[in-house]
Amino acid sequence: MNEAIRNLEPKVVWNNFADLNAVPRPSKKEERVIAFMKDFGQRLGLETIEDEVGNVIIRKSATAGMEDRKAVVMQSHLDMVHQKNNDTDFNFDTQGIEMYVDNDWVRARGTTLGADNGLGVATIMAILESKTIAHPALEALFTIDEETGMTGAMGLKGGVLKGDILLNLDTEEDDEIGVGCAGGVDVTATRSYVQVDTPANSKTYTITVKGLQGGHSGMDIIKGLGNANKMMNRLLYAIRDVMHIAELHGGSLRNAIPRESVATVVVPSVNEDVFLSELKKITAEISAEYKVLEPDFSITVEKASASSEKVMDTKDQTMFINSVYGAHNGVYRMSPAIEDLVETSNNIAKVTAENGNIKIECLTRSSVESSKEDMANALKAVFEMGGCDVTFSGSYPGWAPNMNSPILEVLDSIYTKMNGRKANVAACHAGLECGILGQNYPEMDMISFGPTIKGAHSPDERASISSTQKYWEFVLEILKNIPKK
Repeated sequence: MNEAIRNLEPKVVWNNFADLNAVPRPSKKEERVIAFMKDFGQRLGLETIEDEVGNVIIRKSATAGMEDRKAVVMQSHLDMVHQKNNDTDFNFDTQGIEMYVDNDWVRARGTTLGADNGLGVATIMAILESKTIAHPALEALFTIDEETGMTGAMGLKGGVLKGDILLNLDTEEDDEIGVGCAGGVDVTATRSYVQVDTPANSKTYTITVKGLQGGHSGMDIIKGLGNANKMMNRLLYAIRDVMHIAELHGGSLRNAIPRESVATVVVPSVNEDVFLSELKKITAEISAEYKVLEPDFSITVEKASASSEKVMDTKDQTMFINSVYGAHNGVYRMSPAIEDLVETSNNIAKVTAENGNIKIECLTRSSVESSKEDMANALKAVFEMGGCDVTFSGSYPGWAPNMNSPILEVLDSIYTKMNGRKANVAACHAGLECGILGQNYPEMDMISFGPTIKGAHSPDERASISSTQKYWEFVLEILKNIPKK
């Protein structure tokens, strides 16, 4: 089914993308894709190295007549977000992505597509293997673990790269030139809770929130989409006095807006009518609020096939529900300096409660370091009031815009000539690796761009075919017009 993808234009990009997508490449498990990329470089006879943390660097000399141009680093990340629909039978650790063409879009069957950042990787591969494309001296930098910690970029030592200009191919709108991004920090709250015996004469129910759009917790946070963890908590709050939580599982990845949440609750028979009527009422309210934004989502309540022997103690349950209810989710502050840019946000990404342990995982983002700290501390205060221990980890810096960047001037001029209008020069609320790489390479002139990709980090991820052609032609013009040393 991927043969149709290989016939798309530009074939050099789509064929490399199909090859890449045949390789399982989840974050933290990049061994196979690292080996794939090293083999690719070595087969081309190019200098290929793997650094201490697993980043792959491939070097290619300038083509004839381009030796006097500044050296360029082309950079994309190897890992991809692994998300699938609940009813999709797919093993990301062993299977390649199953793709198909849908009009102007390339999609995957029930899973994320991996266009983020696989199309960037495929683009660089096409440049490396070409014998006809004009370009200056190149360093291809393929980083690992961008999606779950940016440890590849963090682990890249200074002095390894020799390039003067970095082209990051991880922006997801083809009319946008990225000049800045948000930093982030993981906020994790944990606590134990007392388990008590299930009350006599009780029934066990399963409550399920599913069918939400999900999406990128940075780029899509401004849309106000439904968060399955917050929705579930709102349901539990409404019925908190007539049920006991047995288990709760919501969300999967820190950088994806949670699409599903499942709670197992125990209801004393005497409370059953109130339980069902209150759930019906709050479900109707939530459905009415989200009918435009989330047309496909549903909340279901079903009797469980098996009874739960233990439930959460009432006092612990109250503290748990209240703390999640009080924790901020979504946009925290808009940028006062850049119109329509989210400055600070939080995604309550994953909530679990089982076997006496609670874990709440959040990703806080901000383009302003002090605001990021403020949001993280606000979460810490709420969760500590709920009896949790709170840790901050994986902090990474944002990328401050440089509107006087020489490479920005080059890209802006080329885009205008090619399209008859100016590009949207903007900072984004996603976490790009430029800010981290800039710590060890402060003199490197950096820019970000890419083809149009929608629904990243969700099974609705799709890449525009026409946009990829437009982007490819843009790449070729940029490489031909790199400034002289």
